[in-house]
Amino acid sequence: MADDAGTAPSLHNAQPWHFRYCRHSRTFDIRADLDRVLPHTDPDNRALHIGCGAALLNLRVAAAHAGWYPATRLLPDPGDPELLATVQLTGLGSGERDLDVLYPAVHRRHTSRYPFADTPIPEPVRSALSDAARQEGATLDFPTGWHLQWVHEVAEEAEARNLTDRGEDEELRRWTRIGAAATDTVGAGVPDYAFGPRKRGGKAPIRDFAGVRPVAGRGGAAFESSPHLALLSTARDCPEDWLRAGQALERVLLLVTLHGLSSSPATQALEWPDLRWALRNPVSGTGHVQMVLRIGYGPPGPTTPRRPVRDVLDIEP
Repeated sequence: MADDAGTAPSLHNAQPWHFRYCRHSRTFDIRADLDRVLPHTDPDNRALHIGCGAALLNLRVAAAHAGWYPATRLLPDPGDPELLATVQLTGLGSGERDLDVLYPAVHRRHTSRYPFADTPIPEPVRSALSDAARQEGATLDFPTGWHLQWVHEVAEEAEARNLTDRGEDEELRRWTRIGAAATDTVGAGVPDYAFGPRKRGGKAPIRDFAGVRPVAGRGGAAFESSPHLALLSTARDCPEDWLRAGQALERVLLLVTLHGLSSSPATQALEWPDLRWALRNPVSGTGHVQMVLRIGYGPPGPTTPRRPVRDVLDIEP
C-alpha cells in the first residue's frame, strides 16, 4: 500500500512523506518528511501538506482495493504537527466502493507537460470531477470568460517573476535532473524527459523546469490556445484544509485519468501570495485556491522517479 501511496504527485516531485505501519493496530501514520521541504517556493509547507494529502488519498484507495475500510484521522496529535494523518485498516470486506474504482488509475496517473487538444471536456465529465472534489471537502471550478482570461494573466505574471527569481532557480536546480542523471528511475525530482517541450506559443500555463539550461534533444511546441483550467479551493486555509485539498486533488486526478484525459498542475501563481489571493472566486470573494489544474485530451505524461518503499516505510510490530 505504501508503494501505491508513493505514486502521488508533489511539488517538484519532492515526495515529502514518510509512512509508519503498526501491525498490531493495523494503522498507518503519514508523516511529513521535513528534509524534503522547498523553503523558498513553499515557505509555509502548504504544498507539502497537499502532496502528503494526495499520498493519503492513494493509501485510502489501496486499502479499499484490498477490502479494508480506511478509518482516517487528520492531524490527530496537536503536539506532533509532523504527524499529518493516521489510517487504520478496519472492517475487512467493507472497503469503500467509490474509492476502489479509482485504483486502476493509481499507477497510470502521470503529469503531462505536453500540448493538449482544444477539444471541449464534456459537461458530465466536468460535473463528475467537481463532485469528486466535493467528496473530499473542496470545490473544483472551471473558470470561463473574463475570469479564465484573468487566471491566464495571473499565471503569466507568475512565470515572468519566476524567470528572474534566484530562489526559484536554486530550488529548480536541486529538484531537476538533466543529462545522465535523468536516467535513474529511483529517487525524486523531475528528470529532463518529463520537462515536455519548450512552449512556442499558446496560453497554457507551463513551468519550464529547464530554465536557461540547455537540454539535448528538447524541442519546442505550440500549446493550447484555449486551455481548460480548473481551480481547486477550500473554504479555509490551514493545514487541515491543505490535507483535504491534497486528497481532493488526487481524487480528481485519478478520475481524470479514468476518463482518458491528461493533466498537469500549474502552481506558479500559488507560490506568490499576492497572485494567489487574486485567484479567489471573483463573484463571492471567498475561498482559498489551493491548486490550478490544466486538463485536456493529450498524450499521457511519462513515469517519473519514485523513492523505494524501504526508504519511505517503517514497519513496527
